[in-house]
Amino acid sequence: MSKFDPYQHLSIRPNPDGTITRLINFPSTEANPDIIPGIPTVSKDVTVNEETKVWARIFRPNKLPSNDNTVVRLPIVFYFHGGGFTLFSVSNITTHQPCSIIATETPAIVVAVEHRLAPEHRLPTQYEDAIDTILWVKKQVLDPQGERWPRDYGDFTRCYLGGRGSGGNIAFHAAIKAADRDIKPLNINGIFLNQPMFGGKERLPSELKYATDQLIPLPVLDLLWELALPKATDRDHRYCNPMQDAVYKSKVSSLGRCLVISFDMDPMFDRVQAVVQMLVAEKVQVDARFDIVGFHNIDIVDTQRAQAILNIIKEFII
Repeated sequence: MSKFDPYQHLSIRPNPDGTITRLINFPSTEANPDIIPGIPTVSKDVTVNEETKVWARIFRPNKLPSNDNTVVRLPIVFYFHGGGFTLFSVSNITTHQPCSIIATETPAIVVAVEHRLAPEHRLPTQYEDAIDTILWVKKQVLDPQGERWPRDYGDFTRCYLGGRGSGGNIAFHAAIKAADRDIKPLNINGIFLNQPMFGGKERLPSELKYATDQLIPLPVLDLLWELALPKATDRDHRYCNPMQDAVYKSKVSSLGRCLVISFDMDPMFDRVQAVVQMLVAEKVQVDARFDIVGFHNIDIVDTQRAQAILNIIKEFII
């Protein structure tokens, strides 16, 4: 693949100052804070951090479950979108729709985080944005004048972190960082990692087998890590390869329950298997759902597989 251009593959252009120009505007949708016939959820955009401009899109089912005329509080799901840390937004349809489905079918209050993007903001910025959002929700539930949806309808003792691809990586690291922060009364019950993005310097068999994968060939994965990792580090940094950092790995036991979903034809499949082995070794309760038929981001193009994954996540949250 000597003539392959990963920048062109991603539709981005590098700039002399280290930033990138994103050449494609992906299909997006506005939030709908008022009920719209045929749409099972309402959603609203809220500012999480005025200084960093980080915001989130909150989803709530139109029909709130009740028990003896009392509204039943719903689990709070913090969701992180994919895109290799460099692309996409929670307003993109590929994130908005699954968040809406999780909110209505679980049901749950979903807080989809619009984190800052690399390379303009390198890791651990995305993890910090995740923590900021968790602390923002904490502030709302403690403030009588706080945002009503998490405050009045959310069960802050049942919080979950999850996402697809790089979003799964963010959920993983944010959950570890949250263990060192005072987030009470919020309690993280578990994390779900849908085809999470991990890597390392040594090539694993699945990476070599699917080196020319149509969606994420190896040069693209390498570029994404080059753009996202802190400067002067490599793919064995703990953000990419947590198995290589003994001190960091010892913190994994704080994660509690963990759902991991991956597919055999994903170049990162062996990486995900290694992460699961690490979790098991650290006594984490793991539900690993591996499928021998499927590829990375199959749930974006296959609606039946997308619904199957959402059903697995729903069962995990309930």
